[in-house]
Amino acid sequence: MDFKQLETFVAIAKYKSYSKAADHLFLTQPTLSSHIINLEKELKTTLLNRSSKQISLTPAGELLYSYAVDLLSLKENAQYKLDEYRGTFVGQVGVAASTIPERYILPNLLVAFHQEYPEVVITMSHLPSEKIIEGILTEEYNIGIVGSRSSHNHLSFFPLVKDELVLITPATKAYQYLLKHTEWTDLVTLPYLFREHGSGTRKEFEAALKKSKHHLKELNIIGYIENTEVIKTFVAKGMGVSILSRKAVEKEIKDGLLYAIPLPDLEMERHFYLVHHKYRSLSPMEIRFKEFLLEKLST
Repeated sequence: MDFKQLETFVAIAKYKSYSKAADHLFLTQPTLSSHIINLEKELKTTLLNRSSKQISLTPAGELLYSYAVDLLSLKENAQYKLDEYRGTFVGQVGVAASTIPERYILPNLLVAFHQEYPEVVITMSHLPSEKIIEGILTEEYNIGIVGSRSSHNHLSFFPLVKDELVLITPATKAYQYLLKHTEWTDLVTLPYLFREHGSGTRKEFEAALKKSKHHLKELNIIGYIENTEVIKTFVAKGMGVSILSRKAVEKEIKDGLLYAIPLPDLEMERHFYLVHHKYRSLSPMEIRFKEFLLEKLST
């Protein structure tokens, strides 16, 4: 039983997929299969159920899993301490980010992190906030950057950046009246383009509406679009209006393409959070990455 075999076993158990595990480990699927077959032969037991569409652990696999995670954690800690002693750091950090953090918050931070830790490989996945939180709970992801919180008591959230949701409209005369004052009667008549279900932006806006005793159904919704950039393009071209993070539209406001209108009657302030599992240990490099983000964004 060697570390490569254990890494393969843990990755397959975590992702419930040979292809996803292979991508994560930068190995081919036949190599992964060989590692698992050899591990099962050595331990004289079956570790994975392969009969169903989704891979699952056998009782023996369940028993081995926690020990394998602990062994790999000890290995990572030892490697980290040796790297720290030598003054060089190697390893991997994976982060799942929702749309606004991925495009408008993380890029400069990841460049700075790479400059400080050039030997560390960073992997970033893009998902809606809701899917990231699900992935943290199922151990598919270790660290997430999301635009909304969950009340699940197995999760720890750390505020990173404060933002606000704004009403965006085309920067035309037809919408200038909204810059002076907006009332609910003005809002219900506008044609809205919204993000998909599961988006942190949409979830936060729905929560703001609920606090004001309103509902999304009261609005004139003409479309749902997954991509924030596409929404901005459609709004700038006059197709409708939308609710987006101010951070997502700073350039378009500066360029005179969009108006960003605060809605003081709704509680539109929001935060972006770093989230991880409360009862699962991060690797030393993941802990350093978390500390790096909190340090940079608290200054």
